[in-house]
Amino acid sequence: MKIGIFPGSFDPFTKGHESIVMKALEVFDKIVIAIGVNSKKQSFFSLEKRKNHIESLFDDRVRVISFEGLTVDLCKKMNCKHLVRGLRDVKDFEYERSIAQMNRTLYPIETIFFLTNIEFSSINASIVREIAINGGDITPFVTNPGFLV
Repeated sequence: MKIGIFPGSFDPFTKGHESIVMKALEVFDKIVIAIGVNSKKQSFFSLEKRKNHIESLFDDRVRVISFEGLTVDLCKKMNCKHLVRGLRDVKDFEYERSIAQMNRTLYPIETIFFLTNIEFSSINASIVREIAINGGDITPFVTNPGFLV
């Protein structure tokens, strides 16, 4: 069974993230969405809300977990050899390429890049979070936003 791990903070999980998972499911048998928990960083949406939100979007081919520490340590623990990452633009590629190369130095893992659908390429979770913090409507950017309330 081919498993891909899609790590991130997903604060919140956007339509762009969702499109990446759907593309990855065409390549992998199962996707593990791994919500990274950083005790030094304050999230806007609780871990439980983020997890419930993501679980509401997918069938049993997608598992949602949380983890602390390095992504490569999670990969070792799960005996997984593939990471899933989404790219919106060239800036994302440059940033993600550096991380992928460093991860590969730490553990023999391959990062598979998927391009975000063009209609979602402007969606940025940080901006969506700011809209939510200020009481704005995030419905255009997030599927099932009711799970985040």
